[in-house]
Amino acid sequence: MNLSSMNLSSMNLSSMNLSILADQHSAPVTHLGQRILWTIVTLAAIAGIYLLMWRGWKKRQARQADVPPLNEVPEGVFPGEGGVEAVYVSSTSEGDWLDRIAVHGLGERSNAVVRVAQAGVLVEREGATDVFIPAAAIRGVRLATGMAGKYLRDEGLVVITWQHGDRTLDTGLKPRHGTDELVRALEAHFAVSATERPSE
Repeated sequence: MNLSSMNLSSMNLSSMNLSILADQHSAPVTHLGQRILWTIVTLAAIAGIYLLMWRGWKKRQARQADVPPLNEVPEGVFPGEGGVEAVYVSSTSEGDWLDRIAVHGLGERSNAVVRVAQAGVLVEREGATDVFIPAAAIRGVRLATGMAGKYLRDEGLVVITWQHGDRTLDTGLKPRHGTDELVRALEAHFAVSATERPSE
């Protein structure tokens, strides 16, 4: 075999090796049109889910049109300082922890400060309307593990049952530093005990 034949064979082998390496390292090409189509389908599905949720919320508000507006907060009754830091979880129909009240902002979760006085309970909420529960409207207080929007292993929710118009509501509060302080304040001002459980 002469030198030119050896050079030609070497070049052919190099070309074959380069071709094999190129085949090993080339990634499959994703078609741009297919990717855009899947993106549109995903966004449409998400939009559809949010639309159904919004329509469900509106229907719930329509069913709860009989819930009266929130009570006016009496002036000069609650001190400007102190109170119990908590999370306002939600308000639901009494005994139905999934029936969230959607009107008047009662279904909106928010940070809050809870103040207790002889006149009642004031829940000062961040970014939402304050909730004032008059003393005469309070029907009971209990500890619970959860309600719409919040579920715990232990009984870390303080639930206040109160009368609002023709409806009896459960309002759930999650104190940030344990339930003791809020429970003691409620028991000291009202004829309720947080150790009571609703009858089965």
